[in-house]
Amino acid sequence: MAALLTVAGLLLPDAASAQQADGERLFRQRCGTCHAMEAGQNRAGPHLSGIIGRTAGSVEGARYSAAMRESGVVWDRQALDTFLTSPRQMVRGTTMTVSIPNAEQRAAIITYLEGVGAQ
Repeated sequence: MAALLTVAGLLLPDAASAQQADGERLFRQRCGTCHAMEAGQNRAGPHLSGIIGRTAGSVEGARYSAAMRESGVVWDRQALDTFLTSPRQMVRGTTMTVSIPNAEQRAAIITYLEGVGAQ
């Protein structure tokens, strides 16, 4: 019985990979219109490739509000979570209008951004 459960466990995706896949889907739905994941492909917003550890407002060729360029924010998991909860509350004057009020969805998107940026 234990061997069967072990084999079954190997066939099921772990929680992190499930969250990564969910994050990719949510990114495409909620973020993909304005942001690309490919470096150098800015849209209405900057590309988000390698966002973890990057200073806000620093992608060359991207359009930023003065507020974002001057914010001094360095993107990490907590900063992204706070920003995605309420962009205009964290950086007053940002042009980012989309918020993600659902904590599980934010976590999945951030996990996706962390995973893609590490590749």
